Amino acid sequence: MKPYEEGFRDGFEQGRTEGFRIGFSDVALRKLPQDKAPVRNLHVLYVTAGIGVPYPALDQAIIDALKDIVRKLTVANPSEDVVALAKKAQPDLVLVLNGVVVEADTVRKLRQSRFLTAVWFTDDPYYTDWTVSIAPRYDYIFTLESSCLSFYKKLGCEHVYHLPFASNPAVFRPKYVPGPYRSDICFIGTAYWNRVDLIDRLAPYLKDKKVVISGWWWDRLQSYSLLSDKIRLGDWLTPEETASYYNGAKIVINLHRDAEDDTINANGPKIPAFSVNPRTFEIAGCATLQLTDVRPDLDQVYSTRSEIETYSTPEELIEKMEYYLQHEEERMKMAFNSLLKTRTNHTYHKRLSSMLDMIFPSQTHENG
Repeated sequence: MKPYEEGFRDGFEQGRTEGFRIGFSDVALRKLPQDKAPVRNLHVLYVTAGIGVPYPALDQAIIDALKDIVRKLTVANPSEDVVALAKKAQPDLVLVLNGVVVEADTVRKLRQSRFLTAVWFTDDPYYTDWTVSIAPRYDYIFTLESSCLSFYKKLGCEHVYHLPFASNPAVFRPKYVPGPYRSDICFIGTAYWNRVDLIDRLAPYLKDKKVVISGWWWDRLQSYSLLSDKIRLGDWLTPEETASYYNGAKIVINLHRDAEDDTINANGPKIPAFSVNPRTFEIAGCATLQLTDVRPDLDQVYSTRSEIETYSTPEELIEKMEYYLQHEEERMKMAFNSLLKTRTNHTYHKRLSSMLDMIFPSQTHENG
């Protein structure tokens, strides 16, 4: 076959596949029930994480959702005089993301002034050496990690809830992306040692595939020279860029951080990790097949083999990647299923609505 004929064929196939993926996603999402989140007659003062990436993206997703579901939203940075702002604004709730930057005295003064306070921990269980002193300061504790519930309750915290993060549909959605974002296999994230070990063991297979790996510290790979042309070293991608790479990939690998890695964590109690990471929801929100390692809570959010695929060993991962690269229809069906589950159950509107229902169970709603 002549080069131009091969190029035409490949381009046609790629266009057909992408057209079907985007078109089907759009139609399927339009058919979902358009239940607008109820607006609660509440005023929330939201205090941002106050630190760098990836927290500004989380802040924005939460702010956007709160704007839609509460009567009034006031946003503050931890560097501001949050107590004075609260006294002026008189919110029903002061919600803090992460809580690491907010001074203990600030929270103490808020509670002394009878303001209801809540914190949403973003990195459990990896920094429990820090959160052990932060959690008791607040009235309500929300954690994305189910295994931390007993940890906080043993500290004397009365109101402790498991609340995972989610996907922001404004960013993590099916969309067309140009050629540079396209790959057979994609992995985005920091090169923690368990991830380095996995990619090193996959390297002989990955070297012959179109692969994108992006994040800090990937030069730790023993196979770095073999894969260097596939690695965006030291890049911290914006959420929009990350979503573009997810959309451009046929398969995205997800490998959770190791809760017992003392080289990076501050998890002295060695609390295990049961819950899925935010990336799980974000990949699914892009209608892309995800192959993830197994966390005990995974079945609570997605159905394996119909919405998401798992692996336990590098050998199993290679076998499944090869299978799904050769079986497009199965791959796309699973990706569509995960997209619909994400839009139905795993958005920040859903999460913040659940949070407010837990704090204000008898709160009446205004018409949205």
